[in-house]
Amino acid sequence: MERITSAVKQELSRFGAQGGMPELVEAWPEVVGQMVAANAWPARIARDGTLHVNTSSSAWAFELTQLEATIREKLGEHAPPKLRFVPGPLPEGLTTAEAASPPTAPEPSDDERVRAAELAAAIGDEKLRNLVARAAAASLAGSRDSRSF
Repeated sequence: MERITSAVKQELSRFGAQGGMPELVEAWPEVVGQMVAANAWPARIARDGTLHVNTSSSAWAFELTQLEATIREKLGEHAPPKLRFVPGPLPEGLTTAEAASPPTAPEPSDDERVRAAELAAAIGDEKLRNLVARAAAASLAGSRDSRSF
């Protein structure tokens, strides 16, 4: 089967600002990662150059709106002047096995465990203190991991 990439790009280039859409779509999964790509996908470019991105939920739209500047920076030369995230239909088949499986929680470092134990130290009940310390350590590790976006 012959690849149709050039034909698709040629056809899309007839639509002005939409001409940059193939490059955006191609770069999107690498720029945002598989988890985000499974929940947010470029839909169209408006006349003013704004890239409208459909998301799987309003929660995803809100979170990604907060990360707009970071995403635009990572898009580099493909970055539109503005991104707009809204709940909407996503293309079928986007979900890969990796994206569909729940992400594994990062392992807390020794420093994060110590900090978590310090945060929970004031809790009198030992069982509750240990649970809170574990949850705090996981939260600290997760926030460290999310800073990489």
